[in-house]
Amino acid sequence: MTSAAAAPSTQNATYIIGHRNPDADAVCSSIAYAAYKEARGESGYIAARCGNSNARIDTILQRFRQPLPLYLSDVTPRVRDLMEPDVKAIDINATCAEALELIEHHDIRILPVVTEDRMVVGTVSITQLGGHFVPRIGALREMRKVTTSLDHITRALKARVLHLENAAAVQDLYVRIGAMDVRSFAKIPESEGITASESVIIVGDRWDIQQRSIQIGVRLLVITGNLAPDPEVVEQAQKNGVSLIISAYDSATTAWVIRTANTIRGLLDTKFVSVGADLRINEVRKKFQATNVPAFMVRDDEGRLMGVLSKSDVLKPVKTRLALVDHNELSQAVPGADQVTIAEIIDHHRLGALNTQQPILFINEPVGSTCTIVADLFRREGRTPSPEIAGIMMSGIISDTLNLNSPTSTEKDAQILGWLAPIANVNPRELAEVIFASGSVILSQPPEKVIRSDFKIYAEAGARFSISQVEELGFANFWKHAQSISTALADLCKTERLLFASLLVTDINTQNSVLLVKGDDGFIGRITAPHIDQDDIFDMPGIVSRKKQLVPFLSSLIKEMQADGALPVG
Repeated sequence: MTSAAAAPSTQNATYIIGHRNPDADAVCSSIAYAAYKEARGESGYIAARCGNSNARIDTILQRFRQPLPLYLSDVTPRVRDLMEPDVKAIDINATCAEALELIEHHDIRILPVVTEDRMVVGTVSITQLGGHFVPRIGALREMRKVTTSLDHITRALKARVLHLENAAAVQDLYVRIGAMDVRSFAKIPESEGITASESVIIVGDRWDIQQRSIQIGVRLLVITGNLAPDPEVVEQAQKNGVSLIISAYDSATTAWVIRTANTIRGLLDTKFVSVGADLRINEVRKKFQATNVPAFMVRDDEGRLMGVLSKSDVLKPVKTRLALVDHNELSQAVPGADQVTIAEIIDHHRLGALNTQQPILFINEPVGSTCTIVADLFRREGRTPSPEIAGIMMSGIISDTLNLNSPTSTEKDAQILGWLAPIANVNPRELAEVIFASGSVILSQPPEKVIRSDFKIYAEAGARFSISQVEELGFANFWKHAQSISTALADLCKTERLLFASLLVTDINTQNSVLLVKGDDGFIGRITAPHIDQDDIFDMPGIVSRKKQLVPFLSSLIKEMQADGALPVG
């Protein structure tokens, strides 16, 4: 049960997640707190984890038929978290009119231009469209030009069709209003090098101009003002192959609307910037600073449009929310936790340095297990968890308190365990035997994973150090692999740049431990516990709690070094 699940697409989820390299209490409290939220009718809470499972966790989840929580390796905000996925895009064969309608209706500045299969080929903006319609006095021919089809013109005008020839063909057309004397009508196009077959003539109820346009064979004759032509005009147009439509607009408006029938191909900006959905927002901000582009196209690996990310989007708050369980320090939290909203914390450890932008729900109690706190929430509100969730919470308590034998155990842990047992219909002693017999981490994992299976980094007096802990039935497995574990621990110390890295191996039967330490020789020399076999392995009788016993002891040694001026700098 170590496979990673993909993160759900919802942007409004609150992920209930334990510390890195989660132990049974972190996983069980995540599952239980999600069930508690569901029981209260609060939606959108998802149990999660930020590390692999282990034999003990797998045994617990299989026993109580619960799936492994969602795997989140990193919650750093990415493009997909802030982009607009409901993108208003426009087909490459669309018209300016259709683009303007989309821009106006949806109040947007830029439109992605796509092919039929959503491949991005460029963009068109309100600025580009506006520039297209600005009169260019020095380029009269270009001002008359529209690149479009008769179908597009008809749709833009919402015109009544009397006759159309080859209406789907896209070509360069030149627009002119037939307002002059019929004797000079045919001379102007010739002087501009415009043929009749390229001409669109806009005219009112001028019978003479209508007749002349049909005689010379213009491409399209548009009669304005919703005025119906004489039947003979329609007949002649059909006979001569001249397209004929009726516009409800006046001539000036008709001419302007026809320009909007221009296809957007000629306006296409192919120098758009695209990004992937998994790009970190911090990197996107740098890209925006280096360009004047108002928005980035978000494309998949094949180049298909997934969304649009604008400059204003990167300023929006990230919707990802976390509820931290079994920890309250960013150094132990899932990477990226400092860049999203931490909404709740449920924990039983010492307070660490963690700032939030808003007040949050923070429950921190001096008990032996986070599952004790979650179960107490059920109990205080008169809510009975399902037998499976009750068993999950029992497992978290038993695992974290060594079945109430750890010095971290409290009377409340015992009370809650007693309250849960009949609900789950499980004997705590029998469940403890199953949990603690669920396989040796040292035998089932390579040394590198052994020291990271339940691994936490702490800070004291500016020094960083780590404590890993494994629980075994006796020390035989540890002594067989002590040398390889020691090497892995030394590598960890260098990789994480720690003052020291340590592993506490606890015998569940005897409630005794041994401590393996690698790192600063000055620190190791201050450990007063008896050496065993090697100078970096120490006998720790009666020490079973990392939180309550070992952390305070090691922290005190660091403070001594600081007071003596012996603490390494940097």
